[in-house]
Amino acid sequence: MPLHVRTIALSAAVLCFFGVSLIGWLSGLSPSTCCHRAVIGSVVGYVAGALAVRAINAILISAMAGKQVKQQRQEHNGSNS
Repeated sequence: MPLHVRTIALSAAVLCFFGVSLIGWLSGLSPSTCCHRAVIGSVVGYVAGALAVRAINAILISAMAGKQVKQQRQEHNGSNS
C-alpha cells in the first residue's frame, strides 16, 4: 500500500519550519530573518520529503510486484509438474 506523499511531505515541511525558526531565534537573529529562513527551510523540507516518500513508494511497489510475479511463477510451475 503506497504512502500518502502530500501528508508526509507537509508534516516534514512543518517540522522544518519550526525547527529552523527555533534555531534562528536561539541564535539571536531578527524575526524577519528567522521567518525568511524558516520559509525557505520548509520549502526544502517539503520537496525533500516528497521525493523521499516517492522513492519509498517506488521501492515498495517494486517489491510487491516482484512478490506477486514470484508467487504466480511458483503456482504455474507447481500445476505443470
